[in-house]
Amino acid sequence: MKRLYLVLLCAMLAMNLAYAQSNNSKKRKKTAAAYNKQSKEIEKFLEKQWWLGPKAGMNLSQPRVEKEYFIMAPTNYDPSLIAKKYDKFKQMGSQVTFEVAFYYRRFSFSFQPTYQHSAFAYSNAYLWQGGTAAGQLVQLNYEHLQKVDHLQFPILIKYEVAGNRLRPYLQAGIYQAVLLGATKEVTISGNDNASGGQNPFEDEAIIVGAKDLFAKNHWGLIGGAGLYYSVGNVRLNLDLMYKSGMSNVTSSKNRYENDRLSGVGDSMDDLLLDNITVSAGVLFPLRFLENSFKSADRKK
Repeated sequence: MKRLYLVLLCAMLAMNLAYAQSNNSKKRKKTAAAYNKQSKEIEKFLEKQWWLGPKAGMNLSQPRVEKEYFIMAPTNYDPSLIAKKYDKFKQMGSQVTFEVAFYYRRFSFSFQPTYQHSAFAYSNAYLWQGGTAAGQLVQLNYEHLQKVDHLQFPILIKYEVAGNRLRPYLQAGIYQAVLLGATKEVTISGNDNASGGQNPFEDEAIIVGAKDLFAKNHWGLIGGAGLYYSVGNVRLNLDLMYKSGMSNVTSSKNRYENDRLSGVGDSMDDLLLDNITVSAGVLFPLRFLENSFKSADRKK
């Protein structure tokens, strides 16, 4: 009888052990299936995604002269002495952008409507000399500050080089710009030595609307780089662009139409306008996963 009890006890223990192993196997299969499903969702989120969001920043401009134009021409000294001298990347501007981008396997196709306020400056001088006395001369110095607003429509391709939470990228593209408005400020100063003494002076600045002096549209090319920093499901963005103008930003038709500017001897050159822009912003994923998902925390 004791042997029978011992056999029954062993059988019961064996059945319990087999049942426990079966349950553990089912749990492992269920956990593995859930993990694989979550991994597939993560890969799907990271592989293909729509991003959108705002960014804003500052810019510096540089005009490139295609052809010079003058209202007055000297007869007794070299015309190069009255040529305009342009500042390079000295005047600060600003821009605001809303970006819509489609990401697929490290590549992004991005559309970035932008309001851009740009500024550039140039200077020139004229010299008049009369009479027989060597000191009888008048020198006039002109400082021109030009501000112009455009609505730009850049289209870019970005390539994310590497990384997980921190992701550097390269970008290139093209843009079309539509003129919104422009103003011009001219400051005149100089020295009047015609009477034999030193008489420095500075006139009140001339400020005029200058929209008619600019072309209604122009286009250009874009190159640049940037960084994404992932925080949960969103991306912080630091962006650097070089915009190279490829068409004339001034109006050849209205070059001499502003009487106040023509009266002080000013005419716009044919210009290509380059910009360096630096922006910071944030991008949000358009497709949504559960709140617990943290794309930036994924370990490779």
